[in-house]
Amino acid sequence: MTDATTGVRRYRPDDDEQLYALLEREGAEWKDYWHGGGWARYQRALTSSVVFVLFEDDELCGYVRCRDDDGFGVYVHDLLVDRSHRGKHHGRALLDHVCEHWPDETVYVMSDVDPYYEKLGYSKEGSIFVAHASGVA
Repeated sequence: MTDATTGVRRYRPDDDEQLYALLEREGAEWKDYWHGGGWARYQRALTSSVVFVLFEDDELCGYVRCRDDDGFGVYVHDLLVDRSHRGKHHGRALLDHVCEHWPDETVYVMSDVDPYYEKLGYSKEGSIFVAHASGVA
């Protein structure tokens, strides 16, 4: 990120309004995070995770949510850049920030958009399987 008005920092509760709006703009694909009781559950997930937000000027235009597995790797659960800000390498900047935050850990990305991560040059490691679906809406 070369733009002086763009920066990454830790998520704070006062970012909630803009993060909620970002998730809502994504529509049905991210509906579990913002619709109904989903937002309250997701706020709990945010507080138990390490979350970085990316701003352009005062606008939150992307974020990444991850968890440290106590020295057994860092897992990226969510990465989202607003549609109007894609193509500016913000996703890579967020992931680079995660890697810089944990320089001695392996960082794994939980993905449902493999082509994006392949484009970034990341290698695929294993798969994820659903052992039980809770049915929580």
